[in-house]
Amino acid sequence: MCGITGIFDTRGQRSIDPNVLKRMNDSQQHRGPDEGSVHLEPGVGLGHRRLSIIDVATGQQPLFNEDGSVVIVYNGEIYNYQSLIPELQALGHVFHTRSDTEVVVHAWEAWGEDCVKRFRGMFAFALWDRNRQTFFMGRDRLAVKPMYYALLDDGMLLFGSELKSLMAHGRLKRDIDPLAIEEYFAFGYVAEPRTIFRQAAKLSPGHTLTIRRGQPIPEPKPYWDVRFTLDSRIGVEDACIELQRRLTESVRLRLISEVPLGAFLSGGVDSSAVVATMAGVTNGPVNTCSIAFDDPKFDEARFAQTVADRYRTDHYVETVRTDDFELIDTLAHLYDEPYADSSAMPTYRVSQLARKRVTVALSGDGGDETFGGYRRYRLHLMEERMRSALPHAVRQPLFGLLGRIYPKADWAPRVFRAKTTFEGMARTAVEAYCHSMQILRAPMRRQLFSTRLKHELGGYDAQEVFDRHAAAADTDDPLALIQYLDLKTYLVGDINTKVDRASMAHSLEVREPLMDHELVEWMATLPSSMKVRGQEGKFLLKKAMEPHLSHDILYRPKMGFAVPLARWFRGPLRERVRSTLLGDRLAETGWFNRDYLSHLVDAHQSGARDYSAPIWTMMMFDAFLRNVVDGSTPRAAAVERDEALA
Repeated sequence: MCGITGIFDTRGQRSIDPNVLKRMNDSQQHRGPDEGSVHLEPGVGLGHRRLSIIDVATGQQPLFNEDGSVVIVYNGEIYNYQSLIPELQALGHVFHTRSDTEVVVHAWEAWGEDCVKRFRGMFAFALWDRNRQTFFMGRDRLAVKPMYYALLDDGMLLFGSELKSLMAHGRLKRDIDPLAIEEYFAFGYVAEPRTIFRQAAKLSPGHTLTIRRGQPIPEPKPYWDVRFTLDSRIGVEDACIELQRRLTESVRLRLISEVPLGAFLSGGVDSSAVVATMAGVTNGPVNTCSIAFDDPKFDEARFAQTVADRYRTDHYVETVRTDDFELIDTLAHLYDEPYADSSAMPTYRVSQLARKRVTVALSGDGGDETFGGYRRYRLHLMEERMRSALPHAVRQPLFGLLGRIYPKADWAPRVFRAKTTFEGMARTAVEAYCHSMQILRAPMRRQLFSTRLKHELGGYDAQEVFDRHAAAADTDDPLALIQYLDLKTYLVGDINTKVDRASMAHSLEVREPLMDHELVEWMATLPSSMKVRGQEGKFLLKKAMEPHLSHDILYRPKMGFAVPLARWFRGPLRERVRSTLLGDRLAETGWFNRDYLSHLVDAHQSGARDYSAPIWTMMMFDAFLRNVVDGSTPRAAAVERDEALA
């Protein structure tokens, strides 16, 4: 696991300033504290920060092929690299290391752009092929590993694992994209391929970018997508056996390491399934890490302890305060863009704990998307059954009118909140799911945004992100459609971003067996009834794990990493909320309606409404402006301050 960065002259062979490249590389030292190296040649500069995991002795980067004509910087793990080595050797390639990085180099020589189709793992890399005068970037199928890039006005292309490395160059324009603001306040993150800055972009999941020097720069090209065929006729019993086999294979592949390895254990189904599987394929006890909360309402530690006791793991627990709000500025530095998932705080803490014991940790991330675990899936399916009773051409005008005229009654018991039901019935399935995923829904954003910002948006709505992906989903199945949407949006923009930045802040590699693309593809062949059955999500995973985990672990209500925002904003952060939302920094942008911000603060702090999610979203946007755009606090100082408080 590493940090990569670099500069490529798309037009010629202008010299690269070594001081600039070093500054870009050093900005990501937290991603690779073990070594830092650069490569320079006319028109090309590549930087690498190394966290040594595999081939500790000889796997240094930048890494070259036999004659030095191909050079790569690479971040991630190719889990099937050992099986590719003999195939490449048979083609005449000579290996000088035992690293998966060298496999990527020779795979490029052998298979060109299609090399990424042969890789099973998480990765982002950039390579320069001098003989072909070609610069090539690739990113893994589910975007576990990040890749940012920007084309400057003079034809220089910058790239890096984190946006901060591009900003460290000094010539990236920090003009904020108003469309990114719309997406952020809708979803809590800026959706791929957009970034918060107009000039920068993210390489989308399952995409490559090939640039031939001196030629026009093409659009990134997809090399993979998941298809929900739902056409498997396998029975439940056989499917459980096959799932156990595939999960075991996925976990075993992710145990390759030359440094201490363990797992996150929350006590939920996904992390418990990973730990149980690890215990079945390792000789010694598994290292497991959990965090406990000092408030029982948010604490799952006892469930994690149950799993740890059953499998006799070396289990480490630390208790963190639920009032752990000192991380706000630290998170702004880590994420570089505005990011509003408050569970980033406990994720940061559990990564901090794990790094005291291990360098690599397996996680249960991706389980909800792969196996159908979210509660919102069951709610969406219920609504879809209601919507299917009438054609959309009838529903939209009828229920749209009822939704407009019926009074809003959030204070009333759910049975009397007909306005929300009417509005939901008027929507298409994609519109309804997008609506359910939004932090500030469209009517709130219209009130929050100033006239100026709405003009700059030019009618753009974050709904377009979901519409674009839905057009490529190639399925009419209600559950498969929203699983596909989550794999393209929430999993990538929220979950994977959260885990990558929080873990790499502590130089910890996190591996994701439930996001193995072959496992995801196989699950997409199974009927939706094997994922959600009645009111039970993750039906097949739970059935498959019944011999290995207790009923209380498998079938208890899901908790997740909750943070008591509502209480914070009425208590210890009361004045900070008011001074932030009604302060000068947000006002200076000209993007927000101060009267509506006052309403959010007053209504929440009086107890009339729970606006904790919109308020947190505003606070993290303000933290982004202060810490990233203004750059008022150096990242290192923020992290050092946090470590002292931990």
